[in-house]
Amino acid sequence: MSEVRDDSGQFEVSPQIGAVSSAMLRPPNARALYVLAHGAGAGMRHRFMEAVARALAPAGIATFRYQFPYIEAGGKRPDAPGVLQETVRAANAEAARLAPDLPRIAGGKSLGGRMTSQAQAKEPLEGVRGLVFLGFPLHAPGKTGTDRAAHLAEVKVPMLFLQGTRDSLANLDLMKEVTNGLGARATLHVVEGGDHSFAVLKRSGRAPEEVMDEMGDAIVAWIDGVIS
Repeated sequence: MSEVRDDSGQFEVSPQIGAVSSAMLRPPNARALYVLAHGAGAGMRHRFMEAVARALAPAGIATFRYQFPYIEAGGKRPDAPGVLQETVRAANAEAARLAPDLPRIAGGKSLGGRMTSQAQAKEPLEGVRGLVFLGFPLHAPGKTGTDRAAHLAEVKVPMLFLQGTRDSLANLDLMKEVTNGLGARATLHVVEGGDHSFAVLKRSGRAPEEVMDEMGDAIVAWIDGVIS
């Protein structure tokens, strides 16, 4: 992994919003770039985000991670959806500038994935070939429903959903209903025993590294199918 470039930097979202931090992890054999947004409760340097980037790099998938403005400012309450979506657009533009030679996939963990799909539904992100969701937040805990997925009907690029069977923010039966309704555009990969953060119970006998390897393999195989 010593040959992998791990570059940190900043980019401006807009003059009104200001700049946010970013991190590009690019292996020497990179053949695609995943623009990866973080979830609501932690930023791009969270161990889960780091683990995803490190799992994908050996397979030739570069990652571009970035902060939302509220995390950059040290806050805990997410910005308004419009600000989050503007940040998604600016991040994708910056990723394209840094790696114009790589086909791009966008998405992210929980909130970050949903803000990416909302931005894509309103106006396609230039050059983005598909979306990868790491725990799509279909509903609030204990309040099952599919309203949060309604905008996905307007997303015309392929989508990969990785969902745990114990995810309190995505009833699996409802998630299957959503992905089935999207037809061939949607692929659902179920992580057995995973919660919203893809943690599994000790009695499962699976180590966190095994779960991350499974997720990485699923993402890589899907990306290869999209960019081939």
